Amino acid sequence: MAEPRRENSGPVGPPLLDLTIDNITPNTIRINSQSDDQRLTYLLSRLVTHLHDFARETRLSTDEWMAGLEFLIACGKICSEVRNEFILLSDTLGLSLLLDNINHPKPAGATEGSVLGPFHTHDAPLLENGASMTSDPAGEPMLAVCTVRDTAGNPIEGIKIDIWETDSSGHYDVQHSDRNEPSERCVMVSDEEGRFWFKGLKPVSYPIPHDGPVGKLLERLGRHPWRPAHIHFMFEKEGWDKLITALYLKGDPYETSDAVFGVKKSLVIELGKVDKETAEKYGVEEGTWLLKHDFVLTTQKDTEKLRDDLAKEALAKLGLHNLKLVDHLPVPDLD
Repeated sequence: MAEPRRENSGPVGPPLLDLTIDNITPNTIRINSQSDDQRLTYLLSRLVTHLHDFARETRLSTDEWMAGLEFLIACGKICSEVRNEFILLSDTLGLSLLLDNINHPKPAGATEGSVLGPFHTHDAPLLENGASMTSDPAGEPMLAVCTVRDTAGNPIEGIKIDIWETDSSGHYDVQHSDRNEPSERCVMVSDEEGRFWFKGLKPVSYPIPHDGPVGKLLERLGRHPWRPAHIHFMFEKEGWDKLITALYLKGDPYETSDAVFGVKKSLVIELGKVDKETAEKYGVEEGTWLLKHDFVLTTQKDTEKLRDDLAKEALAKLGLHNLKLVDHLPVPDLD
């Protein structure tokens, strides 16, 4: 009697061995190594290796495994167009800052990066220099006067600068249910002297959203959800390394315990006060809070070279000598 016909039959891949605690990892890697995408294969092999080692090292229980899955499901359920719980999770675990440091290393003298955070939007209005980006009458007015330069001190014209901060209550505009238009955010372009200036609010401390699974995790860990007072900046122009950063106010009670690890010493600043001459020049009241800062960008080419050099150095320290860089990313060297 003929065997029943098998539908959709095709390659089944490498044969699996009798699977045990000790050999499940190499078997999983073998099955995942059939793609032509070398980078994907490498990523999955390292992910499986570390994930399986974590389970073996901690003797992970079934209840803990299920609790972890339920936690990720809860993160997905609370996500929306204006709230991404997974970015928040990445931030609170220090992963976001680590990735920025790996992908956008900075030479001495260049402005360091910080975390993007979950509240950047793409609907900020393009404003002329000197305009106000806030509609909050309750906040303390602040004048920001800044420049963008290269590492040699030359001004950079035509840099797109995305700027955003909270209102005086410590909330971003997207956190208000009655939001009709962007507020406390704008896009500006540096002039021929690399300058940009605007009117905003003195930043205030605020807690990250902690009514969801990430907030509950922080509570279980005995951690607070607060961020020190800061204002976000993002710089973009073709040929220049994209810079996502923030400036933090010195003396804030959460300066040394930021819930998302965004603070770096070079990004901590002190605000001044506008004097009479500056008030007349920029059309603000004397005594207004003043933020003055010079941002320094690096070229994309210089950053990529530094990134490659640091990658090779790091891989060598880990004993990973059988790798090569393709498009600045390590893959197995099969040549």
